[in-house]
Amino acid sequence: MPKQKTHRASAKRFSFTKSGKVKRGRAYKSHLLTGKTTKRTRKLRKVAYASAAEARIIRKLVPYK
Repeated sequence: MPKQKTHRASAKRFSFTKSGKVKRGRAYKSHLLTGKTTKRTRKLRKVAYASAAEARIIRKLVPYK
């Protein structure tokens, strides 16, 4: 059986913890930051985790990571 191809965009956006959770970045951190409070932009720096339903899909997209 041939190897699966990794979805490269997903591989660059997601990483995995040792326990199997999927780490992701937060949205709304790229531009128009002057209108957002400092507290809000600071909280956007923190790591977020994908939900269980999304994690299953991401695992199929990134099989070898």
